[in-house]
Amino acid sequence: MADQTKAIIRIEALAPEFSDAACALADELHLPLAGESEFVLQLGADGLQLQELGVGAAGPVRVDFVDGALAHRRQQGGGNGQMIAKAVGIQPGIRPLILDATAGLGRDAFVLAQLGCAVTLIERQPLIGALLADGLRRARLDAEVGPIMARMQLLSGDAIELMTAWSGDPPQVIYLDPMFPHRDKSSLVKKEMRLFRPLVGDDDDAPELLKAALALASHRVVVKRPRKAPAIAGQAPGYVLEGKSSRFDIYPKKALKPKPGPLATIE
Repeated sequence: MADQTKAIIRIEALAPEFSDAACALADELHLPLAGESEFVLQLGADGLQLQELGVGAAGPVRVDFVDGALAHRRQQGGGNGQMIAKAVGIQPGIRPLILDATAGLGRDAFVLAQLGCAVTLIERQPLIGALLADGLRRARLDAEVGPIMARMQLLSGDAIELMTAWSGDPPQVIYLDPMFPHRDKSSLVKKEMRLFRPLVGDDDDAPELLKAALALASHRVVVKRPRKAPAIAGQAPGYVLEGKSSRFDIYPKKALKPKPGPLATIE
């Protein structure tokens, strides 16, 4: 995991009324408010966004659960027939309790929460975590999306450490989508990877992440991978769901079966 100080980042307010909040965020993330930088974290009326600087810079990246691509997916996404829904075990009467240990910008977690699952998200990169927390905060204010947000809880910190020290009931499904060199080739993903890779790097500890997830999950671990990439640490999954550009490696531990009672109750 790359140290975020290796990529030169500063924070700026896009209007005077956001200056105090920008100062507080700079203190929280230990980033400067001025000086030369390759990237700038901007705070304004539309929330928090990360902007690359310089010639040929990509456009800003922000987390938006209300409009844009996620709005389209919320309205036209295919429901329980989506491959990710099948991967985590969503079925009639089954909505597993999920831990997304590599939350990123929260897109997959949002899809699962929209389908009725309670999802705990972990993001260890503080800057990405700040973008995600801002998106969650704004979405909670929306009448339509707010109820979905109520099923999403964000934790900050190292996922391996948090899973190893987990207290209370374990998550039934742990979902992993580690950062790897070869990812989907859409323009949106390429823009985000261009911004985030200097900050995040590759998840070189993915084998340890999988090991911790397998030790904690009560029912299954699901790993999202590029379609042609090898399994993490060469550990073959129990079975695979494969799409055009990505696949889901499923490591089952216990069958998901509905019990009488609430929708999310699973034995």
